[in-house]
Amino acid sequence: MAASDEASRPFAGLSDVSISDDILVEGDISVPIGPSARRDDEFSTLDEPVRETILRDLRAVGKKFVHVLYPKRSTALLRDWDLWGPLLLCVTLALLLQGGAGDSDYQGGPQFAEVFVIIWFGSIIITLNSKLLGGTISFFQSLCVLGYCILPLTAAMAVCRIVLVAGSGAVSFAVRLAVVTASFGWSTFASTAFLADSQPANRKALVVYPVFLFYFVIGWMVLTFSPSQ
Repeated sequence: MAASDEASRPFAGLSDVSISDDILVEGDISVPIGPSARRDDEFSTLDEPVRETILRDLRAVGKKFVHVLYPKRSTALLRDWDLWGPLLLCVTLALLLQGGAGDSDYQGGPQFAEVFVIIWFGSIIITLNSKLLGGTISFFQSLCVLGYCILPLTAAMAVCRIVLVAGSGAVSFAVRLAVVTASFGWSTFASTAFLADSQPANRKALVVYPVFLFYFVIGWMVLTFSPSQ
């Protein structure tokens, strides 16, 4: 009988339990208004107009272009990486490579696809090489740095197209060779400046070598471009 009474009142013994005054059993669930909340509101883009979002992204891309033009040991491209700049440069370079002598039979040519394939697979190979050598860079960070550092070679391609309008003689080739060589060196120097801190100190030469080949292939495509007759 006693067992049945205890079963019918499972919480009967809790009436004798006392709660110490030192234990807080109530509180405020409202969101605090302080520096941290204001900081979150500043970086919130949910209520931001589309125009401001686009302008903010364009300013970020422009700042990265400036970093490439004036390279220094910085983690700006690694920390705030994006793929808008590389995409813009890839499309621009691929469009500038259209209309070459190799495209006379097949309009559109392979150059547009080659630029994207070289950049993607080149970035994968360089990233894998960096990882195997003990680097700390990710795939998208590598793609961001390598893509942004194509800026000098893209500018060289634009200059070469202008030079080729005047003719394709020995003087034209010498000018294009000088421009492409300077752009190739600038791209290689800028990329290694950004990637230097993420590589082991005693293996940087092994990391720079595939970067050298990466930009050499793109520079060769720019130098050997000739307009269709």
